[in-house]
Parts: sequence; C-alpha cells; structure tokens
Amino acid sequence: MPRILTLLTDFGLQDPYVGVMKGAIAQINPQIAAIDLTHDLPRQNLVAARFALMNAYPYFPDDTVHVAVVDPGVGGDRRAIALELAQGFLVGPDNGIFSGILSQYPLIKAVELTNDNYWRSPNPSTTFHGRDIFAPVGAHLANGVPIEQLGEAIDPHTLVNLSLPSYTQEKPYIRGAIQSIDHFGNLITNIPGEAVNDVPWSVILNEEIIIGAQTYSDLPIGQAIALIGSHGWVEIAVNCGNAEKELRLTWGDPVQLLIYTE
Repeated sequence: MPRILTLLTDFGLQDPYVGVMKGAIAQINPQIAAIDLTHDLPRQNLVAARFALMNAYPYFPDDTVHVAVVDPGVGGDRRAIALELAQGFLVGPDNGIFSGILSQYPLIKAVELTNDNYWRSPNPSTTFHGRDIFAPVGAHLANGVPIEQLGEAIDPHTLVNLSLPSYTQEKPYIRGAIQSIDHFGNLITNIPGEAVNDVPWSVILNEEIIIGAQTYSDLPIGQAIALIGSHGWVEIAVNCGNAEKELRLTWGDPVQLLIYTE
C-alpha cells in the first residue's frame, strides 16, 4: 500500500487548483490516500501555514508524505525541496513553511528537487509548481521512491528558517506574540500551555485583564477569555464571538501574561 499523503495550500476551493493537484497524484497512483489538511489559509501567509502544518504533523502515521504549497516566491529563485524525518516526509518550497516542524523534530535528509523525471513535466509552469512539481514528487515518495533519487542533497543549515520571536519569562510576566488566528477568530499565541499549568494567570491587553480559564463556558457569552487550546498553546477568545475583530489584534502582535504567585 502507498503511504498516506496530505495536502496543505492557500488555494481555496473556488478554483480547480486543489482538484488538479489531486489529479496529478492520481495519474501516478490512484490508490494514494490524499488527505486535505486545509486549503483555506490566508493567502500567502507563511506564518499561518507554518503553524497549521506544525500542529497537524504529529497526528499522522509514520511515513506520511506532507505536501505544503504556500508559495509567494513560485517561479523565482527559491528552491523546491523534499525533507525526510523519522516520522515522515515534507515536500514544498524552501521558504520557511517547514520550520515549525523542524524546530521540534530532527531532520534526516534534505534534497533539492532537481530530477525532473519525477515532475509532471520537465517544463513546469512558472506559476503552479504545486501541480507540476510538488504533487507529483509527493506521489512518488508515497509510492516508495527513495528521497535520494529526487534530486541533489543540500546542507540542512541552508534551509530557510521562518523565525518567530520566542516567548520570554520575567516573573511575574510571560511575554509572547500571536502566531496564528483560526476560523473562529481565536488568537493563538506562541506561549506553550506548560508555561501556565497549575497556576492562576491572566492576559493583560491594553490594561484590560482577560482571565485564564479552563473552558469557553467558564465565562459569560460575549466575554473575552484566555485558555489553553487543543493545540497546546495559550489562546485568547471571545465566548461565542470573534476575538480577532473584537480585540483588534493580528499576527505578530505582542501578548503579555500575568502569573499570580500568591
């Protein structure tokens, strides 16, 4: 049986782009199970793509092939790459989209996709590498083609790193930033839930105190709330509302937590 293959893009579903990528995969092996992670990411938002892929990655079996295409540099001089990790494979542009996963899991091999025998065409479109390079390469990996056959080995230290500010702790405060915003408008920070486990805490935003709680229902409808989301990060929400719109915050905005020690 071929390996599982996942797809993550910012293409949306109005146009046939996602379906065409699946067609390119099926031309190589129609038995490949192609699972959609999401195609509704904010357009060209690599930070959102990095977060979504990083948080989906651990929920798939070993040897899964993850094809991720958020590619504002398509057709330019950015490299097309495939990466092998102990838990699976990553295929996509070298623009930092995989840096969240690489910050948590060790890399085994990295190649630049220079062998056009595994592309859909040796003359790919300059605007649709998802169809002509990444989807076919992902399908060949899912079929068991060794990563070494896909191109030339590259130094892992040369991979683009999409760096985000680290969270910092200076008692009684923890300072971080918003690293993602989900469909509900919840603001997901880069502060791990472990940092506030078993202690009372709140978020301080523009002198407003947002109470740290366990569930959305701990506070009345319409009230801002902070909690540890299912992804394991501290997030800020509005119960039955949209925190992004109501608090007027966005990607990269600073967040400060107050830890109550007494």
